[in-house]
Amino acid sequence: MRPDYTANRAEGISSAHRELLSRLHRAFPGPFDAEKSASVLYASRRRTAQLLCYWAARGWLSRIQRGTYITVPLAALKPSEWKEDAWVMADVLFAPCYIGGWSAAEHWGLTARIFNDVVVFTALRPRRRRQTIKGVKYLLTTVSKQALWGLSPVWRRNVKIAVSGPERTIADILDNPALGGGIKHAAEIVQAYFDGECRDDRALVQCLRRTTNRTVCKRLGFMLEILKRDAPTVVKFCASRVSAGYSRLDPAIRAQGRLLRKWNLDVNVELGPRNATA
Repeated sequence: MRPDYTANRAEGISSAHRELLSRLHRAFPGPFDAEKSASVLYASRRRTAQLLCYWAARGWLSRIQRGTYITVPLAALKPSEWKEDAWVMADVLFAPCYIGGWSAAEHWGLTARIFNDVVVFTALRPRRRRQTIKGVKYLLTTVSKQALWGLSPVWRRNVKIAVSGPERTIADILDNPALGGGIKHAAEIVQAYFDGECRDDRALVQCLRRTTNRTVCKRLGFMLEILKRDAPTVVKFCASRVSAGYSRLDPAIRAQGRLLRKWNLDVNVELGPRNATA
């Protein structure tokens, strides 16, 4: 006999449904689909898909993409307003990927600025670099699978997420300053790194050694001198990696600034006093 899914309602959901949803809560701390959850619900894949759609329509599951769901706390007063962790969603939607740029800088305490978008580096090739999913804005950058290194595991709602380590975060932001909020904010992040507990000069040099874009070293070496930070090992390594030809300090600005021969750098943006404080 089919269970009565309408009897004994509590907080808008029957006891039979509550029991099935409880199984999903225990089995899946993160996203799942009908194929994964069928065995947990002891139902066919078709019946499971029907149940998932039914619950999602009533707010007891949240659909993050077609066929993929996350559980909503059974104690939620307004389940339809529940939102999953933005990083957990990114791990499902854009895998293989990692959280980076200003989002990683926020995680490591390298910036106090609050950004609305979540920066994601993914091996996928999304059609749109900016996407809004479940109210979360994502800024996507495509990298090769071989570039998924220098990452640290972070647990969010019992799900392990990859985030760029402090050193990889510095390298990524200096490779593309726009992902750090612009070159001036990138300099502030660099300053926070060298003044903070995350600092590891040896690890940073190892990271820079794996970075293919040598402009990263140009920008970093120049910034360390402007910021007057004592990091002789890092500066020496950066100087050894200076490539021929001038690179723009801020690639977002095409206007030419003063040419700095030491770093083969077109200083088209002057880093102000805020960036150069001792």
